[in-house]
Amino acid sequence: MSKRNKKSKNHRRNEITKGIFTVLEQEPNKSFNYKQIAAKIGVIDAHERNQLIQRLTELKEKKRILEEGRGNFKVAASTKTYHTGTVDITGRGNAYIIIEGMDDDVFVPFNKLKKAFHKDTVEVYIYPRRKGKKLEGEIVKILERKKNSFVGIVDMQKTFAFVRPTDFRMYTDVFVSLDKIGKAKDGEKVIVEITEWPENADSPFGKIIEVLGMPGEHNTEIHSILAEYGLPYEFPAEIERFADQLDTTIKKEEIDKRRDMRNTLTFTIDPKDAKDFDDALSFEILENGNYEIGIHIADVSHYLQTDTILDDEAYDRATSVYLVDRVVPMLPEVLSNNACSLRPNEEKYTFSAIFELDDKANVKNQWFGRTVIDSNERFAYEEAQYIIENKNGNIPSDISIRDKAYAVSNDVVEATLTMDRLAKIMREGRMKKGAISFDKVEVRFNLNEKSEPVSVYFKEAKDANKLIEEFMLLANRKVAEFIGKQKPEKTFVYRIHDNPDEDKLIALNGIISRFGHSLNFKDKKSISASLNKLLEDVKGKKEQNLVDTLAIRSMSKAIYTTNNIGHYGLAFDYYTHFTSPIRRYPDIMVHRLLQHYLDGGKSPKSEVYEEKCKHSTDMEILSANAERDSVKYMQIKFMQDHQDQEFIGVISGVTEWGIYVEIIENKCEGMVRIRDIKGDYYIFDEKQYALVGERTKQTYQLGDEVVVMVKNTDLVKRHLDFSLIGKHK
Repeated sequence: MSKRNKKSKNHRRNEITKGIFTVLEQEPNKSFNYKQIAAKIGVIDAHERNQLIQRLTELKEKKRILEEGRGNFKVAASTKTYHTGTVDITGRGNAYIIIEGMDDDVFVPFNKLKKAFHKDTVEVYIYPRRKGKKLEGEIVKILERKKNSFVGIVDMQKTFAFVRPTDFRMYTDVFVSLDKIGKAKDGEKVIVEITEWPENADSPFGKIIEVLGMPGEHNTEIHSILAEYGLPYEFPAEIERFADQLDTTIKKEEIDKRRDMRNTLTFTIDPKDAKDFDDALSFEILENGNYEIGIHIADVSHYLQTDTILDDEAYDRATSVYLVDRVVPMLPEVLSNNACSLRPNEEKYTFSAIFELDDKANVKNQWFGRTVIDSNERFAYEEAQYIIENKNGNIPSDISIRDKAYAVSNDVVEATLTMDRLAKIMREGRMKKGAISFDKVEVRFNLNEKSEPVSVYFKEAKDANKLIEEFMLLANRKVAEFIGKQKPEKTFVYRIHDNPDEDKLIALNGIISRFGHSLNFKDKKSISASLNKLLEDVKGKKEQNLVDTLAIRSMSKAIYTTNNIGHYGLAFDYYTHFTSPIRRYPDIMVHRLLQHYLDGGKSPKSEVYEEKCKHSTDMEILSANAERDSVKYMQIKFMQDHQDQEFIGVISGVTEWGIYVEIIENKCEGMVRIRDIKGDYYIFDEKQYALVGERTKQTYQLGDEVVVMVKNTDLVKRHLDFSLIGKHK
């Protein structure tokens, strides 16, 4: 028998086996004879009928199916293979089903998707596993649609239209009848809502619910990014009306209920273009020589009351979204930029964590509660950095946010320098305990009045940033400890970070070894120490961004939960988010719970808060993805004006379809497709993370420096394609 015929015969045998289990498991309490099974799976000729009978006998002997009476078969209880999972559509239209608690994902070919979309929750039937093969199955039921609305481009016909989704994972267009097109025109980008998918229809039916504009236009593309993730870009009118009617005046009777900190030296340090200031620091030298430092956070929960439409809206959003050219806030402007913004020389309600620290940054006393402050100064990070570096408060005009030179009082200079020194002690202590120092360079754009990128710059954390970070970390940690160590255990919202995935760390070690680096796997502390050494050693080197990115990917994802396991990356046993309630809903939950316990309240049910934690984590991930897409969009827009330039880049990814290259000078990343690499036929070598020329053995490997030019920029699909000039010598 030829190999081809043998392969074909085995394939048909496997199809018959899958068919048997599909029939029996769909009705596990019922038994079927071979004729009934044959009819259901389309076996009609005598040869295949004999194969079916033979296979039924074999499966019965292996006890994978049961025979009830003569010639009637049913599934054995132990072979039940229906599972609930989440659909992950690939670029080729097939899918993997991710099942919680199962190590392997289940492969589902395109023709077995049963009209499921990316991220839907489905019931999947898993075929009996063949030796050495991946798990495979088919979707039998869609349990829950992740979303019904999609961004797409209108393709107008005479009597109807199709909307072609822009998400590559959405494998079908959407049919729209003329009466459901609205004001959309041919070629416009829209949001289409799927209303039904009739059994015999090739495409789902839908209606256009919003016109975004023409593809490629700036606002169209930014709104498209938000719409793709189901994120709003404006507040409903009734939410704005509700917020505008809030009483945001400062009242004496409310001040009397709070700790009055209005006469304590207080200031904010934020980015120079910040619109809201949700945290402030106060500083006072005590009679015993210790320092009282207050971390004052906008008291959002004072205004944002539970069981209101405003609170429902904030919860639904769960986070502010920071796109390249705008912020989509969690709260309306009347709160985020006005009532809850700790602007200088304005009395504000705050929720505070106040610490007495000695000269070695040890916490001697702590206090948590509601306060009122009156901030003395507002600084940009650059101004605070100038004070730290120059040990004086004569701020020059070129870094002043006042657009002129000015002098800061000696009290503020002393406070800034003292807190900087204490922050450095706290940071050093964290590092010794195993905290990971991720100071990844962030790409930023200078935009013109049309929101077009004119240049790229990199945001790096300096001492002023780290000063604020350390005191925010102190407040977050101590609030979590204060509740977390109480007995009996109380329901609380924690920010946790699990230990890194060992397999990912081993893979990372293999990659960094090419650059002469290595990790120490002796124990948890040595892994942390060697990770920090790695991140320090690559600073300023060509491989820095690549190594930073890969190291972050090797880490577990931080999440919100009521089940505390500590925070690996920060080396804290207890950690929460207390310091940003203007832009994070979990911080609002933390404020409410903390006040509830300070008032002597009983512990609420953890299940309610666990559900809210999961929602907050999910929305944070969506927000981060949208932010990443907006950066990618701006990078492509920036590169449109540099089509004729050659750039030196580092290979940041290698796949079977090409290499990803990150340009060193601006961090823009694009792809060189394998079919466009000239001079040889290249094959993907997964072990080497390389493309290898079949004839020349030329390799393009992860971390190699290459020279590229822009080949194609596609703002709509957010693709940047490069042409490969060659290796950089």
